Amino acid sequence: MPTPEEKARQVIDQRLLEAGWVLQDRDQFDRNAALGVAVREFATPAGPCDYLLVVEGKAAGVIEAKPAGTTLSGVAEQSEGYAAELPKHLARWGEPLPFLYESTGIETNFRDQRDPKPRSRSVFAFHRPETLLGWLKGRKETERFKRFAYKDLIARDKLNLDIFWLKDDSLTDAENLPAPEVLAAEIVETLEAALEEFRAVALELNKRPAK
Repeated sequence: MPTPEEKARQVIDQRLLEAGWVLQDRDQFDRNAALGVAVREFATPAGPCDYLLVVEGKAAGVIEAKPAGTTLSGVAEQSEGYAAELPKHLARWGEPLPFLYESTGIETNFRDQRDPKPRSRSVFAFHRPETLLGWLKGRKETERFKRFAYKDLIARDKLNLDIFWLKDDSLTDAENLPAPEVLAAEIVETLEAALEEFRAVALELNKRPAK
């Protein structure tokens, strides 16, 4: 009978597959097998991490798996430790690795260590490899995604850039609210994570036989 942690990993495996990751055991490690590779039980100097995330051939993040009911904020240091200590020969996107997840399969926390003040936040699904790659390389400007100078934005009719109505309920002191750019980044990450969840739902619906 599977242990609670084994059950959690089974769910995490499925969530990763739904998000477009290729799963590998550590003895099958091939960092170029796909755009996004999730390697189980990858050996690091700090011990085996539950999942190493490889994007475009380079290590980009780790996932710390825990049984359902675990308080994820209490295990953040474990994922940090794995992200900070990797084999010297391993190609990577940064040191420490930028993307950290803690997950029970039911709940998942995520943080980007490149943020000015990295903070864990709950996400609906694991990000797709192409999403992480876009963050690592920086988005390219398209018709649907463009950068605008501040002077161009304020010239628009009825524009309101005030996002201070956003508030983290865990903060009781208004002076400790995150900077506007941090809040904006969190909004983007939350929306993108929600989009990943909708993609997973769409895939499941497409698998159902037509009536």
